[in-house]
Amino acid sequence: MKAFDLTGKIAIITGGGSGIGEQMCRVFAEAGALVQLLEFNEERGQAVADSIAAQGGKATFRAADVSDQKNVQSTCEAIVEELGRIDILINNAGISHIGKLHETTERDFDRIYQVNIKGVYNCMYGVIPFMMKQKSGVIINMGSVASMVGLPDRFAYSTSKGAVELMTYTVARDYLEYNIRCNSIAPARVHTPFVDNYLKQHYPGQEQEMYEQLSKTQPIGRMAKPVEIANLARYLCSEEASFITGTNYPIDGGFVTLNT
Repeated sequence: MKAFDLTGKIAIITGGGSGIGEQMCRVFAEAGALVQLLEFNEERGQAVADSIAAQGGKATFRAADVSDQKNVQSTCEAIVEELGRIDILINNAGISHIGKLHETTERDFDRIYQVNIKGVYNCMYGVIPFMMKQKSGVIINMGSVASMVGLPDRFAYSTSKGAVELMTYTVARDYLEYNIRCNSIAPARVHTPFVDNYLKQHYPGQEQEMYEQLSKTQPIGRMAKPVEIANLARYLCSEEASFITGTNYPIDGGFVTLNT
């Protein structure tokens, strides 16, 4: 049996249409999982699922809005009705916001809450009853180093990721008897389309220069690659990690330890 094998596992991955989520879908499909790709953007979600299928993997796109509990619940119920179980949930869907507290409007704060906090709650609320019934399951919540250190200009985002980390700990403790493991992953800066779009919008004509500056803010000298985050998630969802629960995993190029 290959290491970190996920053959036959039913894995829900939210926000699977781009960036880290897309790489998670690809890595999990390569490991043998039956990927259930939940994505708000239907065009992107379907394109990723089709690409995985073309490469011999198994991925089903399901249009979903993680901030809508009824939508999430009906999606989870449909997956169980079709496939019989849910083995893995990756709470990856999330949005960002740049600004200090006085620059964060109520609308900004509510928007972050709906996706980054309520969305994580909704998805766990949707899968945990099924995992309790089958007495097994793995949940990975995508956190951030923003929950561990004080990042500038990230008030609402940091608040949401702090909530994600604490939700992870409480779920891990509350469902031990059902053999449900729950961990979180806390990346530092990852090179995703979000970074490229941010640089294009705020630093037109200086994208490469600013990219290099941002990369050097990581002690290791570069940003993470989405596939590196995906590989950690694969390990944490595998049988090799069966003793691990209630832990937040920084994957940060030394950012937290070497900047504090």
